[in-house]
Order: sequence, then structure tokens, then C-alpha cells
Amino acid sequence: MIQVKNLTKKYKEVEAVKGVSFTVEEGTVFGLLGENGAGKTTTLRMLATMIKPTSGTALINELDLVDEPDNVRGRIGILFGGDTGLYDRLTARENIEYFGLLNGMSKSDISKRVDELSKKLDMEEYIDRRVGKFSKGMKQKVSIARSIVHDPNIMLLDEPTTGLDVTSVRIVHEFILDQKNEGKTIIFSSHSMSEVEKLCDVVGIINKGKLIEISTLDGLKNKFNNNNLEDIFVELVGEKSEY
Repeated sequence: MIQVKNLTKKYKEVEAVKGVSFTVEEGTVFGLLGENGAGKTTTLRMLATMIKPTSGTALINELDLVDEPDNVRGRIGILFGGDTGLYDRLTARENIEYFGLLNGMSKSDISKRVDELSKKLDMEEYIDRRVGKFSKGMKQKVSIARSIVHDPNIMLLDEPTTGLDVTSVRIVHEFILDQKNEGKTIIFSSHSMSEVEKLCDVVGIINKGKLIEISTLDGLKNKFNNNNLEDIFVELVGEKSEY
């Protein structure tokens, strides 16, 4: 479970995230929906312990984000869109193994886990090849495996399909649904209405740093008497919303 409590982040005079609070139950995909610059990435980076909140906190499986950041890191998996951050000179296996070691896994456990993920993600053909010449979709599979090599039960996914082709997007979507079916707790940020509708159980709409709506998809549609999520989003944030 994830319990976010009045999470706030200020950069000098700019308040990027303004007192955000929400709860994500175990085995749930929570969609953080908002335009670019709305505060999605800042929120996810705070939850990932990559940046420190100005105020507020979150409980990650009952561990306090502010008081126990090192313990929190070992219980989360992180996948960001854009640059995969893989080491081009290492093989796919070596990239995954390295992150297993960083998470304190034994070499024998890492070896078993890499073989399992290689088969699961259909990477066996190229698991021992250097990633430098991989396609974007192949690299994303390696990034997925790297993010879950330690089998975390919390996943933080910040626009993980950014810049991917249709086939690669399907890989990420299947991964998210697979993790959900395994009972993992997932926060998924996106500005894509179709992704949110396909993947999320609950959606939180963030605008100018504030969480302005939290509901199930059906709840949102009933509240606004509209089956079109894009129309609802525009009604909430405004067509010319800027951050």
C-alpha cells in the first residue's frame, strides 16, 4: 500500500507540488493524469526518494519516505519514459545483474531471476548481447527487467511509454497488467487518456501541482455525466491550462 500525505515540493518561489494526498491499495493501478508540467514527475520522484519533499511525507508499505528512504528504495521498482539509462557496453544480462547487486541480491538469486525475466519478456535471443545496438523496444524490455529484478511489490512508472513505437507500447502495457495480476501496487503517470482507461483502476487528475480529482473511471464518468475521459479532463483543467 502507498499512503501519500500532504506531499509538497517548492523550488524557490515555485510550488511544483501542492499538498498532494492519496492512497493506493495493494493490487491497484493508480493513474496520475495531467499535462506536461502539472507535477506528475515531481510527485513520482519524491515517492522514489530521488528528491526530498519540502513538506509532507508518504508511507510505502508502512515505511516513512522521509525517515527511512534507504529502506523504501529496496521495496520499489522505478521505470521512467525517455532515456532508458542502460550501459551500452554491457550485455542485457549484465545490465540486469548490476541492478540486482545494487539491491542486495545474491548472485545465485540474480541468475535465477534473470533467466526467469528473460523468458517472461521474450529476451532469450539477445540476453547475452551488448545493448548498444538494441532497438528501443528491446532496450525497454531490459529496462523493465532491471526495474523488477528484485521483485518489488511497489512500482512507480513515470510516463514509461514516452517515445516508444506501437509494439513497444504493448510490451509496457502487458508488463503493467501482468504486475497488477501478481498483486503489485502501481502508480502510473501519463497524459494519454487511452492508456489511463486501459490500465488504471483509479485515476487522480493533477493540475498546476494540485490533485483536483480522485475517482474510479466509472465514478468520474458518472459524476460528470460523460463517457469521454478527454472531455472530463478538459472540463477540469481547462483547454488552455498552463503551468
